[in-house]
Amino acid sequence: MERAVQKELLAWKNRLNRLPLILQGARQVGKTFCMKWLGANHYKGCLYFNFDERPELKEIFEKNKDVERIVLSLSLIGGQEINEETLVIFDEIQECPEALNSLKYFAEKRPNIPVIGAGSLLGILLNSGYSFPVGKVEFLTMYPMSFREVLPYWNKNAAQFLEQMRDVEEIPSFFLEDLKELFKRYLVTGGLPAVISEFNASMNFDRCDSVLENLILSYRGDFAKYPIMRDVAKIGLVFNSIPVQLARENKKFVYQLIRSGARAKEYEDAIQWLINAGLLYKIRLITKPNIPLSAYEDLNAFKMYSFDIGILRRMSRLSHSAYAEGNRLFTEFKGAITENYILQSLMTQFEDFPRYWSSGNLAEIDFVIQHENEVIPIEVKSDEQVKSRSLTYYHQKYNPQIRIRYSLKNLQYRDGFLNIPLFLSDYTREFLAFVKM
Repeated sequence: MERAVQKELLAWKNRLNRLPLILQGARQVGKTFCMKWLGANHYKGCLYFNFDERPELKEIFEKNKDVERIVLSLSLIGGQEINEETLVIFDEIQECPEALNSLKYFAEKRPNIPVIGAGSLLGILLNSGYSFPVGKVEFLTMYPMSFREVLPYWNKNAAQFLEQMRDVEEIPSFFLEDLKELFKRYLVTGGLPAVISEFNASMNFDRCDSVLENLILSYRGDFAKYPIMRDVAKIGLVFNSIPVQLARENKKFVYQLIRSGARAKEYEDAIQWLINAGLLYKIRLITKPNIPLSAYEDLNAFKMYSFDIGILRRMSRLSHSAYAEGNRLFTEFKGAITENYILQSLMTQFEDFPRYWSSGNLAEIDFVIQHENEVIPIEVKSDEQVKSRSLTYYHQKYNPQIRIRYSLKNLQYRDGFLNIPLFLSDYTREFLAFVKM
C-alpha cells in the first residue's frame, strides 16, 4: 500500500548533502516495509540488516569504529558491493547502540552511502541518555495510516475527488454519505497496516479484531523487553488506563485512575516510556494561547491519547457492531474515539505538538495548534449537534483570526470560522491555505 511518507523518503534520497536517516515510529506502523520499498524501487542494490534477528551483527560495530572496515564487513555478509547506489538498512537498531553511533562516521567519512536506521523501540534508546550522533543524522517519524491514505483502497473515485479540491466548498451529497460510512469503518479498523491489509483481504471485522488483539499483546510484551525502571508493571497499568482516562467528560489525566493512591512521581517514568515508544501522546494544557505555545504550558496538567484509534477501540472493548448503529461510533464514551482520531490527524500535518486550553469551569478548547505564527483553536464535535459555548467564549476573549470545528456537518468557511467534516481532517493544512488565498 502506498504511504505518504514514501514521498519524504524519496526527497531524502535526492537531497544534496543528505545525512543518514533515523526513521522513528511505533511498532507495526510500516517502517520496515517503507525502507525496503525505497531500496527495491529506487536503488540498484539494497542490504537489509536486522539486529534483533541477527544479534551476531553487533560484533561488527562493537569491535571497531573504522567505517571502511564496517562497510567491507557488511558487503561480505550481504554478498554485494556497497556504494552510492546501495541502500543500507539497519533495522531494530536500538539493539545495537554502537551501530546507531556509527552513523556519525558514515556522515563524516562515507556521506555518499545512503543509510537508514529504524527500530520499534528506537525512541527508548534515543531518550535513555546514550550517546548518539547529534547533528549527524536526519529524523523522520512514521505514524499509522491516515484515513486519507486508506481511502483510495476503499473508494478510489471519492479519493480522487478530494485530492483535486482547490477551494473550500461543500462536498456533493453523492460523496458525502459514502465518506461518512467509510470513515466509520476506519474508526473500527484504525490505521495500522496489518489491520488494513486484513480488512482489504477478508472484509471481516472479527478477523481485524484478532489482528488488533495480537498487536496489543505484542506492545505489552515490549514493556518487559526494554525496562528503564524497576517496576515494569507500572507501564502496563498506565497503558491499560487510557480508555478509562478518555471516557471521562474532562479528559485530564488522573493518576488515581491508574490505581488507587497512585501519585505522579511513581508513574512519570512509565508515562515517558510509553511516549518514547510511540504508543501514547501527551497533550499539555496551556494557560494562555500566545506564541510560542510551549512558553505557556502548565506542566502539571495534560491529557493522554492512544497512537491509533483501532488499538483504542479494541482496548476499550467497544464492539465493531457499533459500526452499524448510526452515529454511535462517533459519540461512544464521550466522543473519545473521534477526539483521538483528530489528534492523530493533526500530528501528521503540523510540526508543533497540539495543546489544549481551559479557563476553569467556563470553557475548554479540545486542541490548540500553532501554524504560521497563528494560534488556532480547534473544537471536536462527534455529530451534527455543534453548539459550542467554549469556542464562543474563546472567540470573545482572544478574537483569533481563524477557528476550526470538526463535525459531521459539511465543509464550510465563513468569517474566520472553518467547519471541516471529521473525515476530511487530513486536509486541514490545504483548507487553511485555501482560506488565506
